[in-house]
Amino acid sequence: MLFNYKKRALLYYITMKHLLPITTTQTIQIIPRVYSIIVTLKLRDDSTNETVTILPSAIKSGNYIELSNVYELKEGRFYDLKIYNGQGVVTDLDIIYRDKIFCTEQTINQTANERYRINKDEYKEQSGNNDFIIL
Repeated sequence: MLFNYKKRALLYYITMKHLLPITTTQTIQIIPRVYSIIVTLKLRDDSTNETVTILPSAIKSGNYIELSNVYELKEGRFYDLKIYNGQGVVTDLDIIYRDKIFCTEQTINQTANERYRINKDEYKEQSGNNDFIIL
């Protein structure tokens, strides 16, 4: 059972969305359960548990729906993403897509073995002699 959990967690990490902490328009591509371009997007910050409702501009592009908006996200945080069919009052029955978002400026590419480093540019290795003097 533990092995299956680790396997699912790895697959979940690979498929997570990655956005930048910038104040310009970004686009998220999704394959929803229902193809609708009138959607409501809700982002819940995992750290503060605050939810923001966004009405993004959406277009259908092949098998994807592209959601463009300015997402004001903070560096190094995880967000829960829920996309609902329709605008206005929506319920959990209207959910057409769910995902997780991680916000960072660092380059993340698992196939090239480039991973997120929490201490990037903060920890400096000291070079020098590591010999011990025993008296």
